[in-house]
Amino acid sequence: MLLPFDEFDVILGMDWLTLHDAIVNCRRKTIEFKCQNNEILRIESDEASGLPIVISSMSAQSCVRKGCKAYLAYILETKVSDWKIELVPIVCEFLDMFSEELPELPPTREVEFAIELVLGTSPILIAPYRMALTKLKELKSQLQELTDRVFCPRVRQCCLEKKKDGSMRMCIDYRQLNKVTIKNKYPLSRIDDLFDQLKGVIEFSKINLRSGYYHLRVKDSNVPKATFRTRYEHYEFLVTPFELTNAPVVFMDLMNRIFRLYLDRFVVVFIDNILIYSRDVSGHAEHLTIVLQTLRVTKFSKSEFWLREVGFLGHIVSAEGIRVDLSKILVIIDWKPPRNVSEVRSFLGLAGYYRRFVKIFSMIAKSMTRLLQKDVKFKWSKKCQQSFDQLIAKFTEAPVLVQSESGKEFVTYSNASLNGLGCVLMQERKVIAYVSRQLTPHEKNYPMHDLELAAIVFALEIWRHHLYIIDYGPRKANVAIDALSRKSLYTLRVRQLSLSNDAQKCDTELQAKRMQCESNSDSNYQIGADDCLMFQNRFCVPKNSKLI
Repeated sequence: MLLPFDEFDVILGMDWLTLHDAIVNCRRKTIEFKCQNNEILRIESDEASGLPIVISSMSAQSCVRKGCKAYLAYILETKVSDWKIELVPIVCEFLDMFSEELPELPPTREVEFAIELVLGTSPILIAPYRMALTKLKELKSQLQELTDRVFCPRVRQCCLEKKKDGSMRMCIDYRQLNKVTIKNKYPLSRIDDLFDQLKGVIEFSKINLRSGYYHLRVKDSNVPKATFRTRYEHYEFLVTPFELTNAPVVFMDLMNRIFRLYLDRFVVVFIDNILIYSRDVSGHAEHLTIVLQTLRVTKFSKSEFWLREVGFLGHIVSAEGIRVDLSKILVIIDWKPPRNVSEVRSFLGLAGYYRRFVKIFSMIAKSMTRLLQKDVKFKWSKKCQQSFDQLIAKFTEAPVLVQSESGKEFVTYSNASLNGLGCVLMQERKVIAYVSRQLTPHEKNYPMHDLELAAIVFALEIWRHHLYIIDYGPRKANVAIDALSRKSLYTLRVRQLSLSNDAQKCDTELQAKRMQCESNSDSNYQIGADDCLMFQNRFCVPKNSKLI
């Protein structure tokens, strides 16, 4: 049988290798033969690669300081989900909820989206935007889908933007409408408060609602206000579009009402992201069942179930604690130095979202924050570049923060300098959060001991919700402090009142005031019980008196 080995000139068999005492080194890709004259013939592969040289971190730092090029390589764990919905425990019982199609028109609920405009607002008219032919085709398809679902029986001007998965999202330009809309003040949850509930949790599931805002109907009387135009015709939304200014808070109100009984027990809700957490596997099965029965439509492609760690709101949460999501931090690490004030504001805004992971964040960013001031001309200096590089380096080594646990002692450490105030909250010698801020203009004039006290006050203001009780020690247990609290303030007393009276009688101006007081011609002056002249209940000191 002829084998297709055209790429080889010769193939050496085992018999020939045995005859010539061949030594094969697969690691170094070499073969050694013993010739007839007893000489050793060594053949090396052209693709031979030497062993990697490992050096210490100190040697690496020394090479970098000398100007050698250094490259950071790391492995990203990309989770390619091969799960099928039919194989996920509990979830497989709710197959009808994971449709990739848009749901039907939602029922009327206790919360409906209202568009309240400022009085005297006139209709807003803007011409439709021009689009490429490919986008027009996609627009027509999406409009037809919305119309079929009775979401838009008749859609302001719109455009299409590409999403991460390559699909197109229809975006309505409601900027002018948002300017004249009265803002809804319903509070969104604080992210750090949401994470405080996750101490001791070992099992997670995350659900992202498909087209979440489409589960919230617009009030019938407000439907015409959300009209938008295309080259085809006008349309109106019967459900809440994504671009309206009050959409997040109203939808948050709806979700909180739906999950009111389960919040702070085993459910965390932030707009259309739902996190289910449990402290054991059996409890998680029960919790997941309750949540899926409560929900209506879920997008399975954005949902994750039965996890030991989960990405939520830009963080990775697990039983060990909270750390930054590397996929989000890569955006900060790859950020180029800002070229204007707007880019500085964008960078600090994104970096500030993770400031709880960075010690003395405010002090490091001080030179960049200064560029945001109104009367400061933009100039990217060496100090700004150093601050920029230092912040990026801090994010690459951000620690894992533990979740606070109620019932255990909290310890705060604070420090102050002429640049700002910095504090850290700890529990059982593990960091929970960092916080810092720059000094205000008048605080820069404080003496150092006042700044140290200001740092303590700053820490207590930020974490006052952890101050569950104040312990008062009995007097006998704190003799030194008790003695200080009872020390008399002699400097506030007039010890020799007779000297004061004599000094007043020797002052001609005060004698004249005393005569006026006795004749009741001047009511601002009075004679006190000790026969001293008083002005509005304050002692009158003669000009040339030794009491001054």
